[in-house]
Amino acid sequence: MMKANFPSGKMIAVVAAVLISGFIHAQNEESPVSVSVDLVSRYVWRGTDFGNAPAVQPTIEFKPGSFAFGAWGSYPISASPYLEADLYASYSFGFGMDVIATDYYFPVGQVGVVSDSTWFSRDAHTFEIGLNQGIGDFYISGYYFLNANSDLYFEAGYSFKHFDLFAGAGNESYTTKGRFSVCNVGVAATKSIKLTETFSFPLSGAFIINPDKQQVNIIVGISF
Repeated sequence: MMKANFPSGKMIAVVAAVLISGFIHAQNEESPVSVSVDLVSRYVWRGTDFGNAPAVQPTIEFKPGSFAFGAWGSYPISASPYLEADLYASYSFGFGMDVIATDYYFPVGQVGVVSDSTWFSRDAHTFEIGLNQGIGDFYISGYYFLNANSDLYFEAGYSFKHFDLFAGAGNESYTTKGRFSVCNVGVAATKSIKLTETFSFPLSGAFIINPDKQQVNIIVGISF
C-alpha cells in the first residue's frame, strides 16, 4: 500500500489538527476528508507477503489542495500477529511529482528486531521519504528508510488501457541477502462492479512475482 514521515509525536499532532479543521469547514461544500476501506486476500507490499492472511485496510485522508495527510492500516482476518498503522503526508507538484513522507508503525513488533512496540517508542516506527514522478501513463518512484538500514526501493510502471505493469527492486530488508535486486514484478487490473444504478465498487487483482524470494502471489481486493 502503498505510503513516509517525521518524528511520530509531531506527525500525529499535524494529522489531528488538519482532520478536525476539515470536518468543521466542509459542511457546505465537497469534503476534503475521505474515508475508505479495502478488503484484500493478501497484504503484499513491494513483493513481500505480510501476514499470510486476508486483511482489512482502512484509510482516512485529508486533502487540502496539493497537500494530503492521512492514516492507513492493515489488520489480518486471522490469528496472524502482523498489524500495521501508518501516518503519511504528501505534496503534489503541478508537473506530476509527489513528495511523500511515511511513518510505518507495527503495534506488535513483527517487523525487524523490535524491543518495544508501544506507539511512543521510536523502536516501533520506521520513517521513510519518497519521490514519485508521473509522465503520462508512466511513473517512476524511489523510497528511502531514514532510521533503518539505509533501505532503498525503486519502482517503475506503465498503465495500459486495461491493465498495469510494474517492476521494483530494493536492498536490505527487501531481499533475502540484503543485496540490491529485483523483488517485485507484476501485472494488475481493476474492474468496476455495479450493484445498483447509483452504487458500484472497484474489484482489483494482481499477479506478483518476487524473483529474489522465488515467490508468486495472486491477490484480489475490493474497495468501499
